[in-house]
Amino acid sequence: MAKSEEIVFGIHAITELIKRSPERFKELWLLKGREDDRVMPIINLARKYKIPVQVVPRKVLDDKSKGEQHQGVVAKVAPGKTYTEADLDSIYLDAEKAGRDPFFLILDGLTDPHNLGACLRNADAAGVDAIVVPKDNAARLTATVRKVAVGAAETVPLVQVTNLSRAMKQLQQMGLWIVGTAGETDVSLYDVKLTGPMALVMGAEGKGMRRLTREHCDQLVKLPMAGAVSSLNVSVATGICLYEIVRQRKQA
Repeated sequence: MAKSEEIVFGIHAITELIKRSPERFKELWLLKGREDDRVMPIINLARKYKIPVQVVPRKVLDDKSKGEQHQGVVAKVAPGKTYTEADLDSIYLDAEKAGRDPFFLILDGLTDPHNLGACLRNADAAGVDAIVVPKDNAARLTATVRKVAVGAAETVPLVQVTNLSRAMKQLQQMGLWIVGTAGETDVSLYDVKLTGPMALVMGAEGKGMRRLTREHCDQLVKLPMAGAVSSLNVSVATGICLYEIVRQRKQA
């Protein structure tokens, strides 16, 4: 059964959500005594859109955010749009209509909400049109993800698919070239052409890409590692790879 409401917390996440979807807000709770320069824009937006605001002690906010770092502001909102395989075509076409090559990020089973939030933030900054994730056995769009994403969860569609390999094939049939990251390949990220409609695939924490995901990639690349450390945090590696694509696109 679909959720009737969600909890959102964090200054950036709530500010961006009010700007984009004020109609979703049911209640807004603010920390008693917190009326500084970072929170006042939220208060002003709440007044503008007539969102009910309650000033409460920290314990109330801690309980509503289940102990997460809420930054003194928590909201109860109606659920947003859920993106599925059916939306991939329209996202692709919207990018083409806007005059740019479609650009997707595929995350093969990330489970840490902090990594998913950081990848959303990276994707927004790099101009990614959508992130594609498996519906099961992966982190979902939670309040923690929204907070880490600092507003990017409201700008980058998170498409949840029931079968990642099938979704990759669907994207390829639309015209996307899919590049996956894998430590076992000898091909450097910096030696591959990364322009045109494309998708970047990043594997899960520790495990990397699953076998079927790897087999559905058109090209495998790796980040060169010069030191003793064998790998990077997945959100850091994602940022590096996305911006190499951005660099090449700007020079094309």
